[in-house]
Amino acid sequence: MQQGDYRLILYPLDYDGNLCGTNKGQVDMTDYPYLYYVNDFSGGVCVKECPKLENLTDVKTLVTYSGLYQVDGSYITSDDIAIADYSYNNDTLACTETLCYPNGDPEESFTSYGVNMGKGFSYYAMDTYELMWRCVFTDEARDAVDAIVNPNDQNNLTSVIDTMATQNEQIKQGYSIWNNLYGDLWVARYYILGLGFGAPLVVGFVYSLFLRIPLVLPFMVWFSVAATIAIVFGGAYYAGELAAEWENADPPMYTDDNIKVAQYGSYALYAFGGLLVIVFLFMRKRILLAMGCVKEASKAILRLPLIIVFPVIQALGFAAFMTIWTVYCAYLASMGEFKTQQIDTVPGLFISVRYFEFSDFIKQCGWFMLFCFFWSGQFIIAIGEIIFAMSISKWYFARDKKKVGSGAVISSIWTSIWYHTGTAAFGSLIIAIFQMIRAVIAYLQKKADEMDSSLAKAILCCLQCVVLCFEKIFKFINKNAYIQTAIFGSSFCKSAKEAYCLIMRNAARIIAITYVSGGVVFVGKMFITTLTTGAAYFVLDNELRDELYSNIGPLFFIALSAWFISGMFMGVFDMGIATILQCFVADEEMYGDSQSMYAEGSLKNWVNDHGKSSEKRGCMD
Repeated sequence: MQQGDYRLILYPLDYDGNLCGTNKGQVDMTDYPYLYYVNDFSGGVCVKECPKLENLTDVKTLVTYSGLYQVDGSYITSDDIAIADYSYNNDTLACTETLCYPNGDPEESFTSYGVNMGKGFSYYAMDTYELMWRCVFTDEARDAVDAIVNPNDQNNLTSVIDTMATQNEQIKQGYSIWNNLYGDLWVARYYILGLGFGAPLVVGFVYSLFLRIPLVLPFMVWFSVAATIAIVFGGAYYAGELAAEWENADPPMYTDDNIKVAQYGSYALYAFGGLLVIVFLFMRKRILLAMGCVKEASKAILRLPLIIVFPVIQALGFAAFMTIWTVYCAYLASMGEFKTQQIDTVPGLFISVRYFEFSDFIKQCGWFMLFCFFWSGQFIIAIGEIIFAMSISKWYFARDKKKVGSGAVISSIWTSIWYHTGTAAFGSLIIAIFQMIRAVIAYLQKKADEMDSSLAKAILCCLQCVVLCFEKIFKFINKNAYIQTAIFGSSFCKSAKEAYCLIMRNAARIIAITYVSGGVVFVGKMFITTLTTGAAYFVLDNELRDELYSNIGPLFFIALSAWFISGMFMGVFDMGIATILQCFVADEEMYGDSQSMYAEGSLKNWVNDHGKSSEKRGCMD
């Protein structure tokens, strides 16, 4: 990692491998932070400022690999376009009248060796605007050049310049979408930390506090349903209006790709909103029933107020991990090697373009970092589930439940970390392996798309579904194994076996209650995630609009983080319901339906009302 440099994924690379705005490269380019594109291979030169030309263009001035080249009739000076000094490179091609401007004719210059219709080592001085330290040609400047050097559109100039303008994000054969993503994450890192971790922490904490109050519960749930739908449709409308505003902007400030992303994002949000309406309509009875589950879990949580705070501690741990992980990934993405490509644009004339290439070792490190992300995230969830389950089981197996307080949570944290960290690590490793397999399959699916192999795509799609099913099955087994560990203190394998046997002996009630309890959990997670992501979009759009390639990457990680953290808070109730149910079944099997049971009368009635015990069979000793 010491060989990495995060600047490589943030700043533009010129044609000779120097990073504009830094001292990384053969020449110190600190005073020249912007890249002016010279050809549509993304080759360009570092300049002090993106040129602003009142007359839109000066076709008698060419920006070349070796500096400005001007013929009679040019009106701009070196102060208008201050180019870095490339005289150190003896191999740099330089313009002459024959190479770049035959007979002083602009139309002939366009097809000359030097300009070569946007594929040479020089191009016209044009009015630009700055985007992520790149100088992007304005539409008016492109039209002005088109009218002068290609009046009859014989050489399809518009498409040539469009190609040059849209290459401002990466070097064609070097920088990939992952570099841009890491760059956006680095630029927006503080916003991701605040909006992706801080905001859902606050919203989730407040939401969980209100959810504990029985009288407030119905209002909170139905308000969350309505608010979630409203936020999604509101975001769809805003994205559509924003796309229309960008499309009609004069001068244009965003590329066609950005506009299409906003438009497609609007359509996707409308579709997602419609899907949510349908889902919530079908889930309305399940949500009503789930409120009863939450009420029972709330009795335990009211006696254990500190348990609501623990997800905050979990989230802070996850935030610390993500901070370190992001920094490592940023440096890893910058540990490639500069390569030079000689492009034969015309016979006997080669254009040099530098690009960035990753070795097999760096790619393998990238996969390793992805696996670290999966395992660490699942470990944080696992240790939290054990602590929640142990806290609630201590409340359940107390004769006088009114004497149980937050001290039970503190002792559960200590016991879980000291004795059951290995159980959490082993269980989370299983899930991480399945997630890693799915990531590899997704990579192969992308390759199959590139090869356009229908058979390979079908097989890989089936494999993806199978692995996902196994992942879901093991998540369910792990969750119940953690509860068994919390109750009896057994190891992971023994706990998993006992949990499976318990479920088999009480399949009806466990399946019924587990099914309905997910209703409120789903509503809460959707509400916290959509509210946080919607707010994050407006903040990023106002604060970092001109500094990001796209806000999709940061928003995706903010939404992912919000969903993860909301899952921690809602998981308190979900785990509470599941733990109380297993405690009740264990209590019932140990004491029967006698007065010695730890369960209260209301709890007995609630469990029996929502699923009768199946015939006791399987795993019986």
